[in-house]
Amino acid sequence: MLALDLGVFNKKSHRISFKESILYTILWISVAVIFNFIIYIVFDHKKALDFFTGYLLEYSLSVDNIFVFLLLFSYFKVDPRYQHKVLFWGIIGAIIFRFSLILAGAHLMVKFHWIIYVFGIFLILSGIKMLFQKENEEKTVKNPVVNFVKKIFPVTQDFVKSKFAVRQNGKLFLTPLFIVLIIVETTDIVFALDSIPAILSITQDPFIVFTSNAFAILGLRSLYFALAGFMDKFRFLRVGLSIILVYIGIKMCLSNTFPISTEITLLFLLVVLSASVLLSILIKK
Repeated sequence: MLALDLGVFNKKSHRISFKESILYTILWISVAVIFNFIIYIVFDHKKALDFFTGYLLEYSLSVDNIFVFLLLFSYFKVDPRYQHKVLFWGIIGAIIFRFSLILAGAHLMVKFHWIIYVFGIFLILSGIKMLFQKENEEKTVKNPVVNFVKKIFPVTQDFVKSKFAVRQNGKLFLTPLFIVLIIVETTDIVFALDSIPAILSITQDPFIVFTSNAFAILGLRSLYFALAGFMDKFRFLRVGLSIILVYIGIKMCLSNTFPISTEITLLFLLVVLSASVLLSILIKK
């Protein structure tokens, strides 16, 4: 899917229009729904429901990534023509990292069941932190990984089209576009530390956890270009996401004494997300 996306549909760097991003968003969601139907046929109703709930959870949590992408691209003044390429390679890295994290997390939860409480408390604290945190450009850009890379490689002053690195006078230079890519990768690691434990509360099946994660990430770029123009209008969305994280954390902590079904979790996600969007539209600043 990724090879087709970059190698065929977006072979040439161009500005992604709103219409194009909407079509891609519908395409990725449709592919995920078809895959969900295949899971229902091959496995059973329970796994299909787990996939759909996990997909919706991961897709909604990935919206928080979009806030960071907007911040980064505006701060570094990245040309809209090259934003797609940064997000593409950022997502390749995200899929590889999350695959490793999912296998490790699922293994830990099977071997050390008590770790579910650690994950639960971590998600509750993450949700509370998300609710009260303010966007801070300086904090986002002052990335220790970026500082480390800059000590090893020189960086050009300006962007060089869509290139991540160039040779000048026989010396290798990184471009600011590569610096943006590093920040996208490292911030996704931070977001994954929230989202992976969250989906492990739905199911510990690595196949379902990974595929629902992968499909949510695949649709992230098109969702970014679709929402980029009016993200500020959904100002209650972050509040909704923080409520979801706290709920999932409580669900994990109560998993042994008071297990909450996947159906209730799915309904809760739909209600909270719908309310967040609706309130954002109805209540003006």
